[in-house]
Amino acid sequence: MSLIQAILIAIVEGLTEFLPISSTAHMKFANPLIGVTENAFTDLFEIVIQLAAILSVVVLYYKQFFDFKKIGFYVKLVIALIPAIIAGVLLKKHIDALLGDIVFIAGVMIAGGIVLLFIDKLFTKPLIHSQDAVSNKNAFVIGCYQVLSILFPGLSRSAATIIGGLAQKLDRRTAAEFSFFLAVPTMLAASVKSCLDVHQDHPEVFSKDSMTLLAVGSVIAFIVALIAIRFFITYLQRHGFKLFGYYRILAGSVILLLVWKGIIHQ
Repeated sequence: MSLIQAILIAIVEGLTEFLPISSTAHMKFANPLIGVTENAFTDLFEIVIQLAAILSVVVLYYKQFFDFKKIGFYVKLVIALIPAIIAGVLLKKHIDALLGDIVFIAGVMIAGGIVLLFIDKLFTKPLIHSQDAVSNKNAFVIGCYQVLSILFPGLSRSAATIIGGLAQKLDRRTAAEFSFFLAVPTMLAASVKSCLDVHQDHPEVFSKDSMTLLAVGSVIAFIVALIAIRFFITYLQRHGFKLFGYYRILAGSVILLLVWKGIIHQ
């Protein structure tokens, strides 16, 4: 991976991490288009820059994250994280196999897009309008929805958890923000696990040049994500999910066409 390729992938990650369009899918689609060959380092790179993008949430919502008087906030995040940890441990081989299947990911993109076209009409009477009103039960159910994004790469962790929040009667903003908050421990756990696995199996990956690419990619993903979060919250409150649904259907269809034409190899 060259420096330019690392920058491009980081921009893609920062733009898409918090939108319900799957940052994983976009990175998997972008790699072959810009000539990146996937290997142990690219897998590590994708996970680490996702964490960097998600840390932008800690900066934007620092009062929430560092208000240690609200122990319930941290308890809810731990409760919501448990289903993902269990799924990640038990289904790692299944998940790794699907992450390499571009056609499957594109199909999930399209299916998820169709779902988003109708989400705004399904959840019209929210009852929960603040993070303090989110119960431990709500958090656990949202965490179970997050598992869907693990089982079906391309679904989007953001989309799954926001829909889970809406299903639990959270309003759009509250559901989106809880999704952001949950992303922090989720991606922190995934990044630590990925680093340990790669270090054990491919220690040569941790070279000076590789660390430079990781550092550059992380900074760029972080900065771009800061901008994307503000845009998404404002847009979601005003317009809902339909545009993201159409985009997912279009993007997934284009990738399937490129695979069929042999431009992207499965």
